[in-house]
Amino acid sequence: MRDWWLILVATAAWAAGPKEESTRYQISWPSGISLGDGHLQATKDGDKWKFTLKLEAAIPGFKVEDSFQSTVDGKLCSLELVKESTHGARKAKETSTFSAPTGTRVTSGGGGRSEFPVPACAHDALGFLFVVRDELAKGKVPAPRQIFFGAAYDVRLQLVGSERVIVGEVPTETDHFKIAVKGPSSRFEFDAYFAKDEGRTLAMVRIPFAMGNFALEWVR
Repeated sequence: MRDWWLILVATAAWAAGPKEESTRYQISWPSGISLGDGHLQATKDGDKWKFTLKLEAAIPGFKVEDSFQSTVDGKLCSLELVKESTHGARKAKETSTFSAPTGTRVTSGGGGRSEFPVPACAHDALGFLFVVRDELAKGKVPAPRQIFFGAAYDVRLQLVGSERVIVGEVPTETDHFKIAVKGPSSRFEFDAYFAKDEGRTLAMVRIPFAMGNFALEWVR
């Protein structure tokens, strides 16, 4: 589950590329009770952008914290992705760098080093979400493509249509998308709802699990 936090969060849009931001989300159990919080930041660093996503879940007796930082160039092509996690007593850190035609992944704690082929403009998962935001703001549904998040994954967005959803007890007009993700040994879908505001903010994500649909909602 932990490897999907990143893909399930924070796909909003801008009219002309990213802007600095700090956006909060609430993660809820199927019952509606809060499970934890998410925090997305975008900051300009010279001619580069740094995108950071931090998630904390309040599971009794088990600490869950995930942090992701993506560094991209001015064209939103990925340069580096750093993943850090604390799940109970287990801690992990992984750093992927992208320099076509080869990407490199280094895992702490004896995980080793590996290389993989990448295109001229590769997209890590978090960086790709900001690419999606830019394209949605221009009125386009992003074409299917490959992203990198440790392994390579194929991602497809399908527009379902307009839908009003309740976000923080406020009726919100959104565009509803189904997002399909396929990896080397896994496949799943989730629903994302983008507010029809200027920023096309991600208003809600619904994630299906055996025990029910978990929700991630924008905190205004």
